[in-house]
Amino acid sequence: MLRTITLGSCVSVQGIVVKQLADGKLVVRVDEKTFVGHPVTPHRTA
Repeated sequence: MLRTITLGSCVSVQGIVVKQLADGKLVVRVDEKTFVGHPVTPHRTA
């Protein structure tokens, strides 16, 4: 599943979900690298 996470206040990464951590963060993989960050919640418009 493809998800977007934030790494700090300005950087976002989109990749394949590897796992979800107990503190709510997601681990995603992009090519050979893994990143840990907070998931971006989808913004729905009415």
